[in-house]
Amino acid sequence: MRKIIFVLAVGLLAAPVWATVTLTATDLGGGVVTIDYLSDEAVLVRAFALDITVDNGTIDGIADFVVGDDNNGYGIFPANFGRYITVDPATGEVSDWGVAGYTPVADAGDPGALGGLGTSGITIEMGSLYDTKAPGNSGRLCTVTCSQSCKLSVALNATRGNVVLEDATEPTVDLTGATDVQVNVGPVVAYTGPHMDEWLAVGSPDCWAASINPRQCHGDVDGLSQGKQKYWVSTNDLDILIAAWNKPLESLSNNQICADFDNLPQGKQKYRVSTNDLDILIASWQLADSPAPDCP
Repeated sequence: MRKIIFVLAVGLLAAPVWATVTLTATDLGGGVVTIDYLSDEAVLVRAFALDITVDNGTIDGIADFVVGDDNNGYGIFPANFGRYITVDPATGEVSDWGVAGYTPVADAGDPGALGGLGTSGITIEMGSLYDTKAPGNSGRLCTVTCSQSCKLSVALNATRGNVVLEDATEPTVDLTGATDVQVNVGPVVAYTGPHMDEWLAVGSPDCWAASINPRQCHGDVDGLSQGKQKYWVSTNDLDILIAAWNKPLESLSNNQICADFDNLPQGKQKYRVSTNDLDILIASWQLADSPAPDCP
């Protein structure tokens, strides 16, 4: 019991920074996102208190988390421990960790907690408790499921305790790989073109995949023909290109990134839609039932 009290209390401590903990979010497709951690310090992380938010739709599920103690993971959930878990007063042991409802997601009524599942943000709290099976310096905290395609971000929750190491110090936390992560809902689309790194860097747009739009590399933004002559590259495509012209990536909408016909950035500003893309569009401008659907 003393160990459990320590786990619940340690999240309230704040101390000098000695280590770096990196959090990453990775889209698996179908709206499922992994939340992983990596520590560069020999001292293990004791507890995480994190906010996970989406800019579109809701977070509808959480899974792939361990439950309980001594299992090489973070299965102690301080926000819900008192609500669901019973400790034997004589032995100080927990007889059953598998209680329905015992998850890392804090209740929306808890101080500083977000709205919870079914809303645009959840707060999770996860800690460790072990005799021999310590968590590793890297691993998976959980996966979450999003209702719609969106950008997902992970942030520290200071009210609930941030991230704390076992020696009670608070590390530096790198959230770069867990900020504005593009999440795709629906079938996983395979990009087969020559610039896989660029496709991933801009959020894996479906329209760059030849299986979705086999003429995109020739200037067809929307995958649709226009008029009786079946112009695949015409005014609708030009309108979208103009709307995306020389804009930074973060300001482009989902369909505007489709006007990046060469799938490459351009110039010092790394514009996704610029003169090279215009040249591609012009080369195919209003040709009857052309170009051929042969993008790689």
